[in-house]
Amino acid sequence: MKTVRDFNVKNKRVLVRCDFNVPLDEQGNILNDFRIRQTIPTIKYLLKEKAKIILMSHLGNPEGEMVPELQMDKIQERLIEILEISEHLDVSITKTPSCKGYEIEKYIFGLEPSEILLLENLRFYKEETDNDPEFAKSLSRLGDIYINDAFGVCHRSHASVVGVPQYLPCGIGFLIEKEIQNLERLLKNPKKPMIALIGGKKVGTKSKVIDKILEVADFVLISGLIKEEIEKTGMVFKYPEKLIGPVDSIICEGKGLDIGPKTIKLFKKKIRKAKTIFWNGPFGMTEKEEFQKGTFKIAKAIARKWFCFSVAGGGETIEFLNRKRLISKFDHVSTGGGAMLSFIAGEPLPGLEALRPKG
Repeated sequence: MKTVRDFNVKNKRVLVRCDFNVPLDEQGNILNDFRIRQTIPTIKYLLKEKAKIILMSHLGNPEGEMVPELQMDKIQERLIEILEISEHLDVSITKTPSCKGYEIEKYIFGLEPSEILLLENLRFYKEETDNDPEFAKSLSRLGDIYINDAFGVCHRSHASVVGVPQYLPCGIGFLIEKEIQNLERLLKNPKKPMIALIGGKKVGTKSKVIDKILEVADFVLISGLIKEEIEKTGMVFKYPEKLIGPVDSIICEGKGLDIGPKTIKLFKKKIRKAKTIFWNGPFGMTEKEEFQKGTFKIAKAIARKWFCFSVAGGGETIEFLNRKRLISKFDHVSTGGGAMLSFIAGEPLPGLEALRPKG
């Protein structure tokens, strides 16, 4: 795959697929801008190289309808804030009222070098998630070069992810490059001992990841909900002796809503010995303060590790680490949830496959 460095982007219209799908509160305010900030290195590079920059992303899941709360206005405001205040850049960012049409194309052809255009929410169009070829073609007319920097949607066969690269020279941005390098480092000859922590629920979506990571990890520590599902379904793994589940729980109304003190002690002991750590998913109902203790103790134990390569990912995990101000303590925090899990499970990601040289 080519990277953005492999193109002469000066005076070229560069169409960048970003992942600005950030969590919002009920008023539509951004709760966590982690994903926006991860694409800044690619945007800065294109500004420096005098490209004409067109950014596109989805926000939420409006299912092909125009939902006012999911318009990209707040994304535009936060981008300007980050670039001007944090990066000290004098930038112009204009947001379009739609993604396609003659008026949009006419405006784009008037773009000057180092100007930024932000397209309206891609998922206001059903054709995006349907991977409609005409929609992909209309998006491709907006650029000379296509760069995918949205790792979080690389497991989706959507028009802006797999359709547009069919019509334009294409490559990856710095974010996807970083994601691939760090996840491959995790899977290929990791420093031992290596442990993985798989929390949350829905073992069906994580079974392939657990099986794959059991091949390289010394131990895989799982949440109570995942342990229950494994026992209930009779799921079989290649190396069951490496699986470690909770030995006690904090029970409320008959449900285990957090790991107990004995489990925290057991998990921390494994973490202290590790030289490589992968973590996905909380170990309790972290949306409630009283059931955050186990996940917080685990996060702090990993954060305190020196000379250890640590990777975390998944929406709930990122949100928790952000709230506790621990993101910077990890070597790599992946922007992908499903994409990260698919990559680790060894499944091909359509968004990356679409960028590989044809034939």
